[in-house]
Amino acid sequence: MYLATTCRRDAPPTPSGVRRRVPGTVLALGAVSLVTDISSEMVTAVLPLYLVLGLGLSPLQFGLLDGLSTAATALVRLLGGATADRGGRHKQVGGIGYALSACSRPVLLLAGGATGWIATALAADRLGKGVRTAPRDALITLHSPPEDLGRAFGTHRAMDTTGALLGPLAAFALLWATADAYDAVFAVSFCVGAFGVLLWVLLVPGRTGADGKSPNDPPPRARAGSRAGTLARFRAGPLAGLRSPAYRRIVLCAGLLGAATVGDSFLYLLLQRRLAFDATWFPFLPLGAAAVYLLLAVPAGRLADRTGRRGPFLYGHGALLLAYGLLLAPLPDTAVLVGVLLLLGVFYAATDGVLMALAGPFLAEGRHAGGLAVVQTAQALARVGAAVAFGAVWTVSGPGTALVAAMTALTAALCCAARLLPTTPSDDGGPKPFESLAPDPSERTD
Repeated sequence: MYLATTCRRDAPPTPSGVRRRVPGTVLALGAVSLVTDISSEMVTAVLPLYLVLGLGLSPLQFGLLDGLSTAATALVRLLGGATADRGGRHKQVGGIGYALSACSRPVLLLAGGATGWIATALAADRLGKGVRTAPRDALITLHSPPEDLGRAFGTHRAMDTTGALLGPLAAFALLWATADAYDAVFAVSFCVGAFGVLLWVLLVPGRTGADGKSPNDPPPRARAGSRAGTLARFRAGPLAGLRSPAYRRIVLCAGLLGAATVGDSFLYLLLQRRLAFDATWFPFLPLGAAAVYLLLAVPAGRLADRTGRRGPFLYGHGALLLAYGLLLAPLPDTAVLVGVLLLLGVFYAATDGVLMALAGPFLAEGRHAGGLAVVQTAQALARVGAAVAFGAVWTVSGPGTALVAAMTALTAALCCAARLLPTTPSDDGGPKPFESLAPDPSERTD
C-alpha cells in the first residue's frame, strides 16, 4: 500500500535509509490512469480481433492503420508539451487529451465497418494520448524528488497497469454476455473514460508556474538572474534540451530502439496464430503481460534509482528480444505463451517509466513537458515505421521472416544504445546537464 504525502522537488533530502512516501500527486495521476486504461484497454484488447478477424483486414492494412494512428500523436506530443510548459498549464492540456480519447469511443460505436471512421476514431484516441502523456509525466517529475523518479514512475505505471488488467477482463465479460457485441464494449468504454476525465478534474493539482513549481510551493532561494534565465530557457522551446549531448543520445536511442519494437497487437496475433485457440479468448492475452508489468513496475523503478537507469532500460529491451526468439523457437505452445507474456511484461516494467526517469534530470526547469515530449515523439515516430515495416514483411514473406528481421534490427539497436546511452546525473552525483543551458553561472539551479 502506497502512502500519499506532498513532496516538492526543493524539499530537504530524506535521511539515508528512510523510505520516502509516494507523493500524493503521483497517486492522483495513477488513479486517473487506472480508470482511463480500463477504458482504453477494453478497446485495445478486442480491436485486432475486430479488424483482422472480424472485418478481414490484412496484416499490412492493420499495420498501416496502427502506424498511421500512432503517427497522429507525433506532432501533438510536441505541441502538447510546449503548451503545457507555457505558464505551467499541465493540468489543462492533459485534461484536453483525456477528454479527446474518451470522445473517440462514440466514433467507434457509430463507425460500423467503415474503415475510414475507424481510422478517425483511432487517430482521435492516439491524439488524446499524445496530448496528455507529456504533461502527465511532467507532473510526476515536478512533484517527485529527482533521486526517486524511478519509484514515482514505477508506482504510476503499476496503477496504470492495474487498469490494463481490468480492461480486457471487462471486454471479455461484455463479449460473453452480449454474444460478441462489440458495440457494447465501445459504449461502456466511453462511460469509463468519461469518469477518468472527471477524476482528472477533481484530483489533479491545478496550474503550476512557468518554472514548473506549484503555486503552493515556497519561493526558491534567491539567486541573481534566475527569472531571466528561466524565461530564456522557455523561449528556447522544447528542443532546447537537444543542446545537451547526453540528452541528444537519449532521444537517439529511444528512436533506434523504437524502430525495432514490434507492437503488442502483432505479438498477440502471432500467438493466436501459433496456438490456434478460439478467438473468444483473444482479449485475455494482454492480461499476462499486464500482470507481470504490475508486479515488477515498482521494483524495477527502485532498482533503477539504486543502480542507475541505463542498465534496466537496456535489459528490458533484451527481454523483448528474447520474446521475439521464443515465437520462433520449437518449444511447446504453453511454454511459448507463458514465456512471451512474461518477457513482454518485463520489457514494459524495465523501460516505460524508466525512460522518463532517465531523461527527466537532463531537462531545464520549465521545460519538463516539452523535453519529455521530444523523447516520446522520437519513440512514437520510430514505432510507426516498425509497425508498417513488420506488417509489410509479414504480408509479403510470412510472419517467420518478419520476426527474424525484427530480431536483427533490435540486436543492432541494442548494441548502439549500449554505447550511446548516458548515465543519469543523479546516479553518480554529477551536475545536472541542464545547468549548461543557463547563459550565466548565476542562473544555475542549486
